[in-house]
Amino acid sequence: MMCKTIRNYRLLRGYSQSYMAFCLDLSQNSYSRIELGRIELTVKRLIEISDILEISPSILLESALKDIRQQHKK
Repeated sequence: MMCKTIRNYRLLRGYSQSYMAFCLDLSQNSYSRIELGRIELTVKRLIEISDILEISPSILLESALKDIRQQHKK
């Protein structure tokens, strides 16, 4: 899941949810909802997150595509 991928890269970088929220101008609660998959990301927000995490947006998009493919198999 893309939200798990975001969380994993955040932890890999040693960033807190509060730090991510600050960088994105969000509350920590709102950022938490991103990682829980309760908020659908816009392309702009996806790029902002990938920039903070210093990864290519394609990594997050690939993760999302895997989710979609798995849902279609059900």
